[in-house]
Amino acid sequence: MPGHWLMKSEPDTFSIHDLARVGREPWTGVRNYQARNHMRDGMRVGDLILFYHSSCEPPGVVGLARVTRTGVVDETQFDPASPYFDPGARRDAPRWICVEVEHVETLPRQVTLDELRADPALGDMLVLQRGQRLSVQPVSPAHYRAVVAKARRAAPAVAPATRGAGAPARTAGTARARRPAPPPPGRGARTRPAR
Repeated sequence: MPGHWLMKSEPDTFSIHDLARVGREPWTGVRNYQARNHMRDGMRVGDLILFYHSSCEPPGVVGLARVTRTGVVDETQFDPASPYFDPGARRDAPRWICVEVEHVETLPRQVTLDELRADPALGDMLVLQRGQRLSVQPVSPAHYRAVVAKARRAAPAVAPATRGAGAPARTAGTARARRPAPPPPGRGARTRPAR
């Protein structure tokens, strides 16, 4: 039986659409030892991944991926021009190991972090735990199935937020208008911020 994981990526630098375009990609740029250990020691070929857009509004699960190769040396650790360069890493003893993942599906809709939080059945997911910022984390098979099922159903109705008198309601359209335009397609994982 495959393992189940949640992996975070900032959509400005490498989104589910980028993964769909390239097909397969090594998950480079991770510079957290616990996240690295999950990839190095915990993941197996065939493991299933919830692809999560982070550091965006709103964050949430947007797609599915699968581990296609393990024990991949993260080449960015040896590149002095890379923001992920690690001067202590050696070719004969690489410090940063990752996995290669492939696109499985871009989900019909995003399952937002708020929607995950609103479901008591998902309360044990690590992504919902206070202070949990790990970019690679295990997910139970039941939680994986529940999140995928949510993405295949219509989004729940959202009650309008209570705002001060006279304050205009903030809509998704006005929220988008305040954000900078997304970068053009083609920005690869090698420019992805460290996780």
